Amino acid sequence: MSFPFDRFVVAALLLGCLLFAGKGWLREHPGYDPWAPLTLEEKPGWATPRKLSALRADRDLCQAFLERGRIDRRALTPLGEGSCRRDDRKRLAAPQALDVSLVPARAEATCSVDAGLAWWLRNGVQPQAEAIFGSKVVRVEQLGTYNCRRIGGGSDGSWSEHATGNAIDISAFILADGRRVTVRKGWTGSVEEAAFLHAIRDAACDAFATVLSPDYNAAHADHLHLDQAIRAGGWRACR
Repeated sequence: MSFPFDRFVVAALLLGCLLFAGKGWLREHPGYDPWAPLTLEEKPGWATPRKLSALRADRDLCQAFLERGRIDRRALTPLGEGSCRRDDRKRLAAPQALDVSLVPARAEATCSVDAGLAWWLRNGVQPQAEAIFGSKVVRVEQLGTYNCRRIGGGSDGSWSEHATGNAIDISAFILADGRRVTVRKGWTGSVEEAAFLHAIRDAACDAFATVLSPDYNAAHADHLHLDQAIRAGGWRACR
């Protein structure tokens, strides 16, 4: 009569062992653990995009991520009015913290743009640069972050994410060996440059809510548009 009870005990022990082993595996693979705080060292897993998405709507969570990455998280005083009000405003510090110069320097954007840059540079740009060129990126050239305008620059329509400094346009990458890779020429240029630019565009799609490349339209022929738009369900646009 004790057999059913013995089987229950054995089953419970086996389940406990599996749960213990599972927790140990998640500790070693935080990219698959939705409860583990996101860090720059985290190897990407299925939970990573969700964690990055959470930074867009939660400034405290975003600042905590920057702090864990030893990136300056200090906010600047809000500026602007109406649809161009910048409540979330900081100096972009991720590139410098990762030994990459941002040119022009002293650009300002939201916390989540800085966090996206940090993740993208560490886990997308640099690995691809080393794999394809055998050289690291040391400088990134940008066309701007803040511009109080609507999408397309017209007088009506939706406001651009640039209107609140929630976007950045990247135009070129300079490698440690002196090579300069521009989006305009490299997108359909040499095999190496095209492979690099397409690969980092794809990698940016995990770190940002919107990624628009030369594949999208002619207006983006010379840059990658990266923004952190907050959308229902956290869906992303990658083109």
